[in-house]
Amino acid sequence: MQAPKKKIILIGPAHPYRGGNSLFVSHVYDELKEDFEVKIFNYSLLYPSILFPGKTQYDESTTLIKKAPNERLVNSISPINWFQVANRIIKENPDLIVFDWWHPFFAFCHFTISELIKKKFRKNILFVTENFISHEGNFIDKTLTNLGLKNASAFMVLSNIVEKEVGRISNNRKIYKSELPIYDCYDTPAAKSASEFRKELEFSEQDKILLFFGYVRKYKGLDLLIEAFPEIQSSIPNAKLLIVGEFYNSPAFYTDTIKNLSIEKDTVIVNKFVPNEDVAKYYTACDLVILPYRSATQSGILNVAYGFLKPVLVTNVGGLSEFVDDRKTGIIIKPDSPKEIVNGVQEFFSLKGRVDFEKNIKEFISKNKFGNLVELFNQIILDSQS
Repeated sequence: MQAPKKKIILIGPAHPYRGGNSLFVSHVYDELKEDFEVKIFNYSLLYPSILFPGKTQYDESTTLIKKAPNERLVNSISPINWFQVANRIIKENPDLIVFDWWHPFFAFCHFTISELIKKKFRKNILFVTENFISHEGNFIDKTLTNLGLKNASAFMVLSNIVEKEVGRISNNRKIYKSELPIYDCYDTPAAKSASEFRKELEFSEQDKILLFFGYVRKYKGLDLLIEAFPEIQSSIPNAKLLIVGEFYNSPAFYTDTIKNLSIEKDTVIVNKFVPNEDVAKYYTACDLVILPYRSATQSGILNVAYGFLKPVLVTNVGGLSEFVDDRKTGIIIKPDSPKEIVNGVQEFFSLKGRVDFEKNIKEFISKNKFGNLVELFNQIILDSQS
């Protein structure tokens, strides 16, 4: 008689919420569902609207690429709800409770729920720390993070930099290592060719398209890329800049800079959160995806690029460079420097005729550690029982 599957409760965002965290949780579910009984406790309220800088927290795509089954139970700001969720977890009696952690806003919620269940599940509380401290963190963020992670019996990290940061507060609690999955889910059979997408975006076959993708905040370094662009054009006259993503602050600073540099005619801005059905358009059309970040842990943008077999230019910050084989799957540069971006772009195009970036990316992603998640979770559960 076959033994019953181990039960995992995963607390994190899923559909109908949008964004990288929701996508990650859904991938975790898909990876584990055949070998474990997995239940996602999603949020009934994620962020209060007043604290969310974007247009909407919800996925308004007409094409759903990942829709893991879930129960919308957790209210991030309701202490009464946290007691209810804790009681539900105790009633479910899982073998492992997994909290998806990415922002100190959830400190009180995660601390209270984990505090209420820790007597029964002292060794069975895993925190997946996508980030340790938020990218624009301060002393308060650090204090909240320490509180939010206090009751973890173990951690799972997705990059070396987060492993190092978590190690400072782990107090001998075990740290397991995985990676973000490769997000190839957007490259659907319905996707058009690069030529068709370029025509749609009013680019020519000869254009060298540099893509900045994802929501725009200061730490993402878009201003550095814009500042670098005129010099890029001086050596690559048919270079075009494609900026796609929702601006979390007023875009005026960026649009004014573009105007002052006289690069409007070679710059396309798509100021919106991109629905699933449109993601392929921008990645397929481009030559190079640029992540000029001032800080980072890892980035789903990079993993989407690899899903389309597109090379990347990344700054050597956080864990970004861990996921790039320099001059083979992309280019690694120093941060905070428009000149470095110029040199990196020039180097990429000088190598493009001699280096098979697509083949190298295929080989690189074949070693992605996310594919070993079942084995890793079996080990985590086994360790929790010892």
